Amino acid sequence: MPVDDIKPTRSGLLIVRRRMALAERVHRLLAMKLDGMMLELIKLADQAARDRKELEEKYAAAREMVAVAAMMEGETGVLLAALSVEATPTYTAGHKNVFGVCLPDLEPVMVKKTLDQRGYSVLGTSSVIDDAADAYEDLLEAIVASAELEGSIKRLLDDIERTRRRVNALEFKVIPELVEKRRFIEDQRDEMERQEWTRLRRIKKIKEKRAEKP
Repeated sequence: MPVDDIKPTRSGLLIVRRRMALAERVHRLLAMKLDGMMLELIKLADQAARDRKELEEKYAAAREMVAVAAMMEGETGVLLAALSVEATPTYTAGHKNVFGVCLPDLEPVMVKKTLDQRGYSVLGTSSVIDDAADAYEDLLEAIVASAELEGSIKRLLDDIERTRRRVNALEFKVIPELVEKRRFIEDQRDEMERQEWTRLRRIKKIKEKRAEKP
């Protein structure tokens, strides 16, 4: 029932009061959720800034190790070692619930490999190939972690905006309209009670005058 359709009666006043209590409770809970999400966003943003720097460092280290391996084994040797890997690195996608928001939870799969899983001959290659493989596996793990973090930040931002709109709607529209309607109904009921009191008093006087007549 729209607020404007509520009648200025006792039952109408009860309806408005119940709606106000509900709106205020929802507003309080959403405001708490919004505060929690903002704190989580700040934490993730700080972590993302640190991870980006670490990602750049790992990328530079991986390129450097490949350059060293190419000097030691030749570019063909590095390419053959890379092509020997049969298990393609990937990840599984799940989710975790933070303040009612489903954030991505990415788990690397076959990114970090044992020497046997890499496929190339350990005896036929030098340790610089292993070092280069380690460096790129570390880089891939960092990329997966960074993707999870960036996805979490985006989803949090989206939900923060939606929640802020709901909080503002309750705070600046719904609750004020209910307060105004409650005040209107209370004023109407007060006026009706005054009119009823006046009417009863008038009736009482009429009865008294009739009683005084012989």
